[in-house]
Amino acid sequence: MDGNRRWARKRHLPAIAGHRAGVETIRRTLRAARERGVEYLTLYSFSTENWSRDEEEVGALMALLEETIRRETKTLVEDGVRLRVIGRLHELSDRLQRAIAGAVKETEGGTRGVMTLAFNYGGRAEVVDAVRRLVADGVQPDQIDEAAIGKRLYAPEHPDPDLLIRTGGELRVSNFLLWQVAYAEMWATEVLWPDFSVTDLDAALESYAKRERRFGR
Repeated sequence: MDGNRRWARKRHLPAIAGHRAGVETIRRTLRAARERGVEYLTLYSFSTENWSRDEEEVGALMALLEETIRRETKTLVEDGVRLRVIGRLHELSDRLQRAIAGAVKETEGGTRGVMTLAFNYGGRAEVVDAVRRLVADGVQPDQIDEAAIGKRLYAPEHPDPDLLIRTGGELRVSNFLLWQVAYAEMWATEVLWPDFSVTDLDAALESYAKRERRFGR
């Protein structure tokens, strides 16, 4: 979800104003995606590299996540959407971990789609953590294959993404779901995330629908 800070700078606002505007985009994008039959929507909201940002901004992002989770959980339950949060959650504050765990539990009965937040997430970190689980489980080298690694990722029950959308004009994967996006189609737009509209989502889905997926064949 790129472009929150640039959106704020263009308006001479603090960075957190852009992140707050981005939350509104999440709300309308999730609803529009569900209406269009998208069952899984994964949003990259805070990377393992983002800790290097200004301390005040990082603190504000943590507070915004907790505030948003507590405020939106009831709506997710009403809409039948299940919440998942993936990443190195153990590195977050106890208070934030409790808020996340509570929201995940409250929405676990949702049957109308899954919204996953990748928070304190990195694709390389996820693979490293999967390898650590292999070692902890005592898996022998000749027993390690793609399935063995795949089931030790953060959300092994999720299907691999069909479409990767990049906002803000970025044309790179940026350490997002590196294992899972091996054959995902990509679509990029110059639109900054807070300005990403339902029309933009439709354009991405229309582009995807016209593609022939060969999966290396």
